Amino acid sequence: MNQKLINIESKFRPEIEGLRVVAALLVAVYHIWFNRVSGGVDVFFVISGFLITTSIVSTINRTGEFRFLPYVTKLMKRLLPSVFFILAIVLILSWFLLPKSILDKTIHEVFASMFFYQNWQLAFSSTDYLDSSQMKTPVEHFWALSIQGQFYIIWFLVFTFVLILIKKYKLTKVKKLINTILGILFVSSFIYSIYLTSVNQPWAYFITMTRVWEFALGSLLCINLSSIKINKYVATVMGWLGLIGLILTGIVFNVSEMFPGYIALWPMTCALFIVLSGTCDTRFGIKRFLGSPVMVKLGGIAFGIYLWHWVLLEFYRYNVQDTPGFIVGCIIIISSIALSFLMTKFIEEPIRSSHDNKFSFKRLGIMGSVNVLLIGSLLLNAYIGQNRLENNITDKNYPGALAAKNPDDIPEKEPIPSYSEVFNDLPQAHLDGSNQGLKESDLKIGEYGETEDYDATIALIGSSHSEHWLGAILKATKDENYRVLNMTRSGTRFSTGYSDDDSKGIWVNNVLDYLKDSDVDLVISHATASDTPNHKIQQQMVDQLQFVKDEYGMEVLAIRDDPRYGFNVLESLETHGLEETTEKMNSVDNQKDESFWRKFEKENKSLHKVDLTDYFKVNGTFQPIIGNVIIYRDNRHLTNTYSESFGPIFKEEIDKIDLD
Repeated sequence: MNQKLINIESKFRPEIEGLRVVAALLVAVYHIWFNRVSGGVDVFFVISGFLITTSIVSTINRTGEFRFLPYVTKLMKRLLPSVFFILAIVLILSWFLLPKSILDKTIHEVFASMFFYQNWQLAFSSTDYLDSSQMKTPVEHFWALSIQGQFYIIWFLVFTFVLILIKKYKLTKVKKLINTILGILFVSSFIYSIYLTSVNQPWAYFITMTRVWEFALGSLLCINLSSIKINKYVATVMGWLGLIGLILTGIVFNVSEMFPGYIALWPMTCALFIVLSGTCDTRFGIKRFLGSPVMVKLGGIAFGIYLWHWVLLEFYRYNVQDTPGFIVGCIIIISSIALSFLMTKFIEEPIRSSHDNKFSFKRLGIMGSVNVLLIGSLLLNAYIGQNRLENNITDKNYPGALAAKNPDDIPEKEPIPSYSEVFNDLPQAHLDGSNQGLKESDLKIGEYGETEDYDATIALIGSSHSEHWLGAILKATKDENYRVLNMTRSGTRFSTGYSDDDSKGIWVNNVLDYLKDSDVDLVISHATASDTPNHKIQQQMVDQLQFVKDEYGMEVLAIRDDPRYGFNVLESLETHGLEETTEKMNSVDNQKDESFWRKFEKENKSLHKVDLTDYFKVNGTFQPIIGNVIIYRDNRHLTNTYSESFGPIFKEEIDKIDLD
């Protein structure tokens, strides 16, 4: 190309550097003290879209071409030194300071972060970014960096496509072409983001497609900024409104439940106001503050501040206390700034600024290899520990739920699963994929036990609070000629309480359609939700089970929900010990369904019922470990090992029911 692709301003924008550090500090402040999303990450995405588009267009304007190798080499030298270094520090500290129960998840996420697919790792592992009951790894925040890396590749493809069109068809209206393509990406991603946030917000939060519109908005601003003229007085007001609005994002909105849908437009619009304001030099404008030498200097290390703060915060939470006080929080922020400065100066800059790519990638290769060796060492150590424990296990010493009534007869042993295995001690349906997440409403059925010439069929139906009883049912029926079906969907009760056009309601109707023409003899489902006193919710679950009994003639075994907690029992058990965890468990109302269940026991005589609450207590006290088996893998879901220990109890309940 002999002419510029498009005229843009590629000069240094000091206020953008200041905006970067504001975004980083907002993320840190909201994480540390409020456990909320600030909107700072969305600002990072807008800025990234603006800056990378400026860089790409400037490169094409200067050279007339856009080659992949120089592009990706520059990105790797910019991103990988800090990423590899921090991940190495996390792996080393994890060996000494991280609970074993979260170690395996951390290793998987470190690996995903190294190769920039951490956002998908979190999405597929059903992580909820701000669910305080879920154990968090020190690298969970790398999801944003992974999306950013994926976006850079997408933008290479977009502008390569633009160049191909221009050269092939000799197009002259380049700006219109780019605006059209970016506009299509913006609109389609924005609409999809709104839709998916409404039906499955935790999934929408992490995946790439729901975030592309945020980068596209920054790119559109870059392409069109030179055409936008703003009055100085308007620019002054816009800039300060943008900064104030950005700071208040996490306070004004319940961001953890609403992002990245249309509400994300708020912090992004605030960022646009600030960038637009920076086009004018005014005496009292935001540019004088954000573009000051101190803010520009901090902006240069904002990337590191974002990466370090969460690492320090999580290690503090696991080893000291859950919520830092004001002074400790300030120390975490100051430490993040100091570590970021040192890392940038001594780790990142030597590699990034080197003109010798061989030197740079040799160092990156060494750093990456060290990380792989550390990962291997941690996995080997966990494997050896698990084998040692398994070699000492006998059925007599690990009765689980059966010990609730006779605890004194059981010698105290190291509990199972081992802490390194608890997080992954999941029902069989979860492991083989027959459990259904919230992404789909089609019915997925897992088939177990005898699949041919069986005497009866048992269907386990409901949410994850039904699914975690699968281990018990499979143990109870292992010597019987029964087929066991798993029909569960995370976050979806088998209830009459959903509308027909809701994804949950569609799934429930699909279950009913299947049952109508099936040979199912017994339906098993949890009939209450122990985290709510709302009788309407409980009644809707019972009504659905009564419908199955009355309309389809199937036997129904209704299970009272297991006790739930507002904190992660597993995390508390490992970090605070048995005594403190037991005290916390018994200091809260963990079964708000009590009055409804007692009423239900007296009514609905045609349904079989089982209340297993006593198997979560020893001498009237709720416990995190019974019969040397760890009960919970989070705040509400049973370990599969503890579920399996209910096998004899479920066998007794099933034997009471005539399945012939």
